Amino acid sequence: MFSKSKINEPGPKADEASIPKPAMPDPSRTATEFKASAPKAKPAASILSSDLHITGNLKTTGDINVEGTVEGDIRAHLLTVGESATIKGEVVADDVVVNGRVVGRVRGLKVRLTATARVEGDIIHKTIAIESGAHFEGSVQRQDDPLNGGKKPVAAAAAAPAPAASNG
Repeated sequence: MFSKSKINEPGPKADEASIPKPAMPDPSRTATEFKASAPKAKPAASILSSDLHITGNLKTTGDINVEGTVEGDIRAHLLTVGESATIKGEVVADDVVVNGRVVGRVRGLKVRLTATARVEGDIIHKTIAIESGAHFEGSVQRQDDPLNGGKKPVAAAAAAPAPAASNG
């Protein structure tokens, strides 16, 4: 019959009491809030199937698994070149795994040529692994920053001949 009056309670609790609170937490709301605050899950790798032929450049911050043919440059986080794949263009990725054919420059922090790999072009890397049986024609160069390092020396080399030509 009798209930405790909120008037006699201390100040901070009275302020808290004025804020409405749900009696039971809503499971769907909690799950939504949890998903929103949790870091985004890494998306699945993009797969280019063996019957796909692409002409043009590909650029992503995610992963690409190429099984078909690409005529153009590819930039990705992880690039896996399947055994049936052919890439004609420059490849730039943090991690590059070549099982198939690449005709063009390969630039990566970690580059791996498996036994079925065929690469015709230069490889610029931080670390490299070449399995027995891999076919490779080109040069290999180690750089601390292979993803960005190749463009700066080209600009410096282009600027160097100009002063030499003006002096001579």
